[in-house]
Amino acid sequence: MNIKRTKQEIKDTIEAYLMKDAYGMYEIPSIRQRPILLLGSPGIGKTQIMEQISKECGIGLVAYTITHHTRQSAIGLPFISKKQYGNQEFAVTEYTMSEIVAAVYEKMEQTGLSEGILFLDEINCVSETLAPAMLQFLQCKSFGKHKIPQGWIIVAAGNPPEYNKSVREFDVVTMDRVKKIEVEADFEVWKEYAYQQGLHGAVISYLNTRKQNFYQMETTVDDRNFATPRGWEDLSNMIQVYEKLGKSVDREVVVQYIQFPKIAKDFANYLELYEKYRTDYQIDEILKGNLDEILLKKVAHASFDERLSVLGLLISRVNEALKASVQTEKYIELLFNALSEYKELTQAITGGLDGQQLLDNTCNKFNLDYTRMKKAELIGKEEEQIYQRALESLEYFKQALKLENILEAEKAFVRVRELFEEKRGCLEQQQQESLQIVEYVFDFLEGAFGNSQEMVIFITELNSNFYSVSFLQGCECERYYRYNKELLFDEKRKNILARMG
Repeated sequence: MNIKRTKQEIKDTIEAYLMKDAYGMYEIPSIRQRPILLLGSPGIGKTQIMEQISKECGIGLVAYTITHHTRQSAIGLPFISKKQYGNQEFAVTEYTMSEIVAAVYEKMEQTGLSEGILFLDEINCVSETLAPAMLQFLQCKSFGKHKIPQGWIIVAAGNPPEYNKSVREFDVVTMDRVKKIEVEADFEVWKEYAYQQGLHGAVISYLNTRKQNFYQMETTVDDRNFATPRGWEDLSNMIQVYEKLGKSVDREVVVQYIQFPKIAKDFANYLELYEKYRTDYQIDEILKGNLDEILLKKVAHASFDERLSVLGLLISRVNEALKASVQTEKYIELLFNALSEYKELTQAITGGLDGQQLLDNTCNKFNLDYTRMKKAELIGKEEEQIYQRALESLEYFKQALKLENILEAEKAFVRVRELFEEKRGCLEQQQQESLQIVEYVFDFLEGAFGNSQEMVIFITELNSNFYSVSFLQGCECERYYRYNKELLFDEKRKNILARMG
């Protein structure tokens, strides 16, 4: 099962486990809620999807790598208590609450979320002394006498034995009490994620042409060589930051993340050419609509790898523009919702508050909601930036009312609405500029390649990207829809011929 299907399967399981009947009882009792056990090779995203799932489901997340724990930290520390049995007092050994169970209760206190996920990574690599406790945990959802709170779903992850010498096999009794999901690396699924996260264009473009290098494991006499999705993502982040710092990424940097020397060397060479083509083919000028006939002929007769690199550069820049427009639209929508509440306050003035005070109340409520969601870890980095942008605009509106000394509620709202319309006008301008970039790339591709495989690749990549699909669904781009229709028709034709043959 690929990571995308795995993520959906976990979300579906959470929805089922958290479903309650008319009396507020869980439809599937806690004792029957099998822990989810993810088994798959390292670096394919098992851990990463847990944060996404908790945010999308609006529930808490407590994550531990269990190999870092001893029996004492997982079970708790022993202490002696006195108990009466049959009129006789005995000294009895009990245990303090497990650090892991305590962390769940702390998360509930901090976030106000009563339901969540307890995620334990490397579950099948525990020490010999901790192994019995892990089996009890998977079977009974407790460490010693301390149970995981109701509403908290257990998800565990582990690597197959061939990737980790410390792996301990679970017996049939334990495996018969878990919901096992085997996860596999899948480049096409990862690519959707990579576009959504804004990974560096060179990484995506390279892997598009060398899919076999997306995930590789090789054992040699001297060492184990590997390239993983985690490595590619972390390398991408480093390349992006190095570019901002004006530093170059060479083979020595690449091999720190892609620990497969042959692949690291190949990508470092590709990255060098990728940057060279950015200048040679005047990518910035193409995106401004300035086409050079000499360059069109040059790229038309270039090698396949070179053409794909140029195409990768263009796709990367198009995606950046479309992503920025979609995020601006989300910011405008968030700001609009806040101002809708401000309008309602204005129309139902109470307590003699003036327009500035009403807007101040709106800002405080917005900030409170944002702080609560951030504290509960329900928003990611990009959502946080959108909230911050909306907060800055609300503060700007407040300052404008103060500077213009507008107090009367209706007049204040009219002025704020005017300022908001200016912001919305900027969005419309940005959307037009982004759409124009798409049109310029179509001009370039038609001029250089016509209706060829490069055009098919461009359309296919646009359809693989969450942000480009979101943008183009709401815009009139005749060539996108025309080429997309032709692409779909061609795929259907190939499928029919394949079935006939």
